Amino acid sequence: MVKVMKEKFKTYNDVFDNYTLHNLFKLSAQGFFEELQSPVSIGKEANIFTALRKDGSKVIVKIYRLETCDFNRMYEYIRYDTRLPGLKRTKRQIIFAWARREYRNLLRARDKGVSVPTPYTVKDNIIIMELVGKDEPAPKLNKASPEDPKAFFNQIINNMKKLYKAGIIHGDLSPFNILNDNERAVFIDISHGSAIDSANAEDLLKRDIKNVCSFFKKLGLKIDEDKIYDQIKKSAQNS
Repeated sequence: MVKVMKEKFKTYNDVFDNYTLHNLFKLSAQGFFEELQSPVSIGKEANIFTALRKDGSKVIVKIYRLETCDFNRMYEYIRYDTRLPGLKRTKRQIIFAWARREYRNLLRARDKGVSVPTPYTVKDNIIIMELVGKDEPAPKLNKASPEDPKAFFNQIINNMKKLYKAGIIHGDLSPFNILNDNERAVFIDISHGSAIDSANAEDLLKRDIKNVCSFFKKLGLKIDEDKIYDQIKKSAQNS
């Protein structure tokens, strides 16, 4: 069975190394999915696939690549994270911690009402989560501008406030990490999410605001970035 899967996906190079294959089969045996289907994204850091479940529904399987991940860049993010004390700077441990952090960030964000995919499980370098979209993954904001930019922008800011109340800053928020699910803003790629008491938290929050505001300014909105910053900061005080 391993050989069949390797043959089917051999064009994806080393995404299915033996260690990852072992974990994929373990997750499949546990009932999280039946079989992998189409690639959503093939990258240097992670590969994302849709997968079919036994009931016919689909999920997302995100696989962090063990050989080509920039674990030094990952470490620069997570070394400030107060939730990960004593993390050893070894390649696999950092990648596994990165995946666990994304899973936990999704759980906490979801619990606090942030619009994010529901996470189902994490196994070392693999995360399984909800597929956002009807039959296929919803497009990213950079590929599908909203029909009502002001309303969509307000959704994003409300999600940022809720995320901040949950004690998390996205850390890499941009039109590339926000889905437009039929005019519903959904945050993804929350592995960069850092605790609000991290040493670099303020810089990350300001960068997230700048990235989002720059996109919507191009769509004609007049936005005061300092005001948005103050609103997000004050939202935590009012929780």
